[in-house]
Amino acid sequence: MNEPIKVSDESFQKEVVESSLPVLVDFWAPWCGPCRMIAPTIDEISREFAGKVKVVKLNTDENPTTAMNYNIMGIPTLGIFVNGELVDQIVGAYPKSHIVDKLNYFLGGLAKN
Repeated sequence: MNEPIKVSDESFQKEVVESSLPVLVDFWAPWCGPCRMIAPTIDEISREFAGKVKVVKLNTDENPTTAMNYNIMGIPTLGIFVNGELVDQIVGAYPKSHIVDKLNYFLGGLAKN
């Protein structure tokens, strides 16, 4: 599980809400420049946090229902889910260190990179 998992409206419940691991959801679209800009960072985080955090990508153009359900108003938005609940959002293209700090906060500081 080194690369982000592509999820859809249909698989979101199983892959994110029912996950035993915390989940970082990348809400993105192919036409979004900042989304493409942070994609390599999301891939790195997926590899570095393997076994600690599940990383998934949801194309909001193809899966608008889930984005609407979580009030995603702009992309990129990174949603952090713990025990099936959306606990934090990062809206915009932030540096890797900011995203890692947020993840470590919700992991209780156990995952050091």
